Amino acid sequence: MDTMTDDSSTAFEQALLTLDRAAAQALFARAASGPDPLRTAVRLVGDSLERIGAGWERGTVALSQVYMGGRICEDLVGRLLPPGDPRRTSQPRLGLAVLEDHHLLGSRILAATLRAAGYELTDYGHGIGAAELAQRALADGIEVLLVSTLMLASALRVRDLSALLRGGGSKIKLVVGGAPFIFDERLWREVGADAMGRCGTDAARIIEQIRGGAA
Repeated sequence: MDTMTDDSSTAFEQALLTLDRAAAQALFARAASGPDPLRTAVRLVGDSLERIGAGWERGTVALSQVYMGGRICEDLVGRLLPPGDPRRTSQPRLGLAVLEDHHLLGSRILAATLRAAGYELTDYGHGIGAAELAQRALADGIEVLLVSTLMLASALRVRDLSALLRGGGSKIKLVVGGAPFIFDERLWREVGADAMGRCGTDAARIIEQIRGGAA
């Protein structure tokens, strides 16, 4: 029996928006008390963060609320499903990087929301160049590489990254995000990416589409 209801989902979302960690923990624990705790709890988290991300796009939710909500969820899911849990073995190998730029908030939101959705990832940090990122991603056997940029110059360098990955014979799926790709929705295709996310909460959906061959 699914222990998650519309009311509990709404209450959980409100707890995240108000940064009420105790209420969020209680609602999460209730969702995780059924016969399929991982599926129910992660769906609670995913649905709530998706709505919060949509609120940020509409301008009704602050970026700080998106980030802190993601961090609360990351902590809750981390307790339910620690990094070494064998249920993570069917996931694709994920990599995350801020290409050349040194802004961190966007990538931190992305990392928090992915971990809150039950994913693990290799974080290559910020300020990394295309050549180094391609080399490390290839060496690590990354299957989906998530790249965040803030400035247009950095976004255009994704073209170099894509060429280096393809030149190495890799089938790594390249997913990009950040302001330049939001302002110009054609740009991600022009630089050779496989998909583009408008906000951190898009990432889990895009990864599932890629795994299913729909992206």
